[in-house]
Amino acid sequence: MHLHPTLGILAAALTAIALPLPTLAGEADLSIVGSYVRMVPPGTPNSAAFMTISNGSSSDRKLVKAESPVAKRSELHTHLNDQGMMRMRQVEAIEIKAAAQTELKPGGYHIMLFELQQPLQEGDSVALTLRFDDGSTKEIDAPVKKPQTVMKAENPPEHATMKH
Repeated sequence: MHLHPTLGILAAALTAIALPLPTLAGEADLSIVGSYVRMVPPGTPNSAAFMTISNGSSSDRKLVKAESPVAKRSELHTHLNDQGMMRMRQVEAIEIKAAAQTELKPGGYHIMLFELQQPLQEGDSVALTLRFDDGSTKEIDAPVKKPQTVMKAENPPEHATMKH
């Protein structure tokens, strides 16, 4: 039994549609929440960006680069305890484990923004392009926020100097 040529093409097309399409592990598997860039005093040349990157895929991923038009240079960094001293160090990549999340936060992994091209004011937004090991990118706008400080006064008055 021979099929009409048009029916054969139609059957092939329907079979192709029914087959699962390969999915790219790219952007859809990664989500970014809580991003922000630290506000710094005017004239301060550098700042840092923080966020949480979630990996919904079954494969480990790596953030390998970050770029921003507000900085001449951006680097991936972490803080390490070096003989009791916390030191900031550049890293080649930041790993985001499969079905997990990695937090970029003060005192841990972060993105350094060097040689700021403009002052960063609270309420501004900083464009960041994040590049991953599979070639995918994510573009985000991170709000500029003041650093949270625990102590408001650097030198609180001593009890002895207070008048009773």
